[in-house]
Amino acid sequence: MHPDIEYELMKNNASELRRAAAEHRRVREAQRHNKAERRSVFGKRRSA
Repeated sequence: MHPDIEYELMKNNASELRRAAAEHRRVREAQRHNKAERRSVFGKRRSA
């Protein structure tokens, strides 16, 4: 394959991986926040 094309594909793949990792971090942070909220007094009142 042409080196320029390989380089562009590699850059594109790397940016997709970074985007997926950022999304994954946001999801994990949201899950962590929800767990902390459920443990709080107000969270317990809301869910009860």
